[in-house]
Amino acid sequence: MTNLDLSALPLMPIALGAGALLLVLYAIGVYNRLIALRIRRGQAFADIDVQLHQRYDLIPNLVEAVRGYAGHEAKVLEAVTAARTRAEGVKGAGADRMKAEGLLAGALTGLLAVAEAYPDLKADAQFQRLMAELSDVENKIAAARRFFNNATQEFNATLAQFPANVVGALFGFAQEPFFEIEAGQDDRVRARPDVRF
Repeated sequence: MTNLDLSALPLMPIALGAGALLLVLYAIGVYNRLIALRIRRGQAFADIDVQLHQRYDLIPNLVEAVRGYAGHEAKVLEAVTAARTRAEGVKGAGADRMKAEGLLAGALTGLLAVAEAYPDLKADAQFQRLMAELSDVENKIAAARRFFNNATQEFNATLAQFPANVVGALFGFAQEPFFEIEAGQDDRVRARPDVRF
């Protein structure tokens, strides 16, 4: 029978305790990283939200300018107003908000299509000013949306990786949606009207 060296046994609980402590500290670090990324994403959406509210403020003036020249296009004007109200009523950065903003962009595209049919409207100084402001706001929204989508991608990628996916699942983190609009709407809304004399 061989003699067992029992002197190492008291170190075993200490080593296990240190390992568990390191594991807990690592999990805390991963959790804090996910929180920081979620906050960054929220701040990025707040930047979009500011620009969206500027767009909301421009829309009534734009609708009134078009109404002065194309008042009989009531369905288009009502669609823009309803889409604006719907988009303004949805809060947060969820899929419902993004869908509402996509509908608003589509309604604005319809409004601009109506404006194309009225040369006097396109030549109107107030309409040109409003379109220039809208174009500027749409450019700012596009830039803020790119920043938001980058923050979303970073959050989602981090959350998908091990061990963040385990820590994230324990604390209820989930993949977040990107802010996307239908292809072509963004360029159409940002484009300045083609004014010919």
